[in-house]
Amino acid sequence: MSSEIAETVNNGNIQELISDYEKRIYDLQQLLEVSRSLCSTLEFSTLVESILYTCMGQFHVLGAGIFVLNALDADSFHLDSNYNGIDLNANVSYVIPMTNPVVSLLETSNKVYTVAELVDNLPEGTDLNMITTLKPSLVVPLVQHNHLNGILLLGERITLADDASYSDYEKNQISVIASLASVAINNAALLERSSTDMMTHLKLKYFFYNVLADKLDTALTNSGRLSVIMFDIDFFKRFNDTYGHACGDYVLQTVAKIIKSSIRAQDMASRYGGEEFTVLLNETNTEDAMIVAERIRSKVEQFDFCYEDQHVKVTISLGVSTFDIQVNPVSSPKLLVDQADQALYVSKRSGRNRVTFADPKLISEVKLDN
Repeated sequence: MSSEIAETVNNGNIQELISDYEKRIYDLQQLLEVSRSLCSTLEFSTLVESILYTCMGQFHVLGAGIFVLNALDADSFHLDSNYNGIDLNANVSYVIPMTNPVVSLLETSNKVYTVAELVDNLPEGTDLNMITTLKPSLVVPLVQHNHLNGILLLGERITLADDASYSDYEKNQISVIASLASVAINNAALLERSSTDMMTHLKLKYFFYNVLADKLDTALTNSGRLSVIMFDIDFFKRFNDTYGHACGDYVLQTVAKIIKSSIRAQDMASRYGGEEFTVLLNETNTEDAMIVAERIRSKVEQFDFCYEDQHVKVTISLGVSTFDIQVNPVSSPKLLVDQADQALYVSKRSGRNRVTFADPKLISEVKLDN
C-alpha cells in the first residue's frame, strides 16, 4: 500500500481519495479525446478554433487566443483572428517579434506564467503590451523539440471562489494540452508549407484538387452547391518579354493578393500553373459565384500595376462552373474544373477581360469547335 493511500486511510478519508482518482481518470479520458481531435485536424484555421474551444471548456475561462508563427515567414508571432472571447485594443499591434525576450523565456523554460510572473522574469522595459492588454489569466508556451510554435493566452477564469489562481495540478493539465496543441500546430504548418506556392502564397494545384474532391463529396451527400472559378492573366507573356521575368513575378504576386482579398476565409484560391489560377467557392451558387468572379476581374482591371516606375495594364479572363445536384450533378472534380476552363476559353475567344459561365449548351459548343 502506498504511503499516500495509507495516510488517507488512516485519516479516514477514503471517499476523498476515491473522488480524487475518479477525477484523474476522467481528466485522462478527456486528454485522450483532445489528442484524438487535434491529431485528426490539419486545416490550420479549424485546428486553432478547436484548440481555443478545448481550452475554454477544459479550464473554464471566458476567452482564449493564440499567437502563431506565419508558416511562410517565421520571423514573428501573430494573433490575427486566432482568438475567441477576448477584447482587442485597436491601438495595439498584436505581433510578437522573435527578438522579443518573452519568446526566448517561453521557449527555454517551457513553463506557464501569469503576467506578473512574466514581468518578474523578463528584463526591465520588455514590451509586453500585446499580451497585457488582453488581460490573460495565464500565458502558456506551445513548445515542441525545444522550439516555440505558439503562445497561448487563457482569459479570465470562471470561478465561484475568491481565489482564481491555478493549482499545480491544473497547470500540469494545461501543459499537457499545450504539448498536444504544439505538435498539431507544427503538423499543420508543415502541411501549409508543402501545399503552398512560395511565390504567390496561394495553394498548389494538387492540394486544390484534394480539397475540391472533399467538398464535392459533401455537396453530393447534402445536395449542396459549390462553384469553381478558373482564370488566367491576359497576354502574360508580354510582361516577361517587355519588362523581364521580375515584372512577371510582380504581376503574379499582385494578382494573387487581389484574389485573396476578394474571397471569404472558407473559400480557397490556388495557383493552377503558370499564369492560371483557380478559386473554390464553398456552398456558393452560380449567381453569387459570378458576382465574386466579376469582383476579381474588376479589381484587377482597376488596379494600378506599377513596376519600376512603369505603369502596366493587367486584365484577366475568367470561367465559372457550378456543381448543382439538379442542373449539373458532376461527381468528378476534374470535370467541374474542365467546365470552368472551357468557359474561360470562351471568355478569351470573345475578347478577353470578361467572365463566362459554363452552361451546358455553351460547353457543347466549345467541344464542337475543338
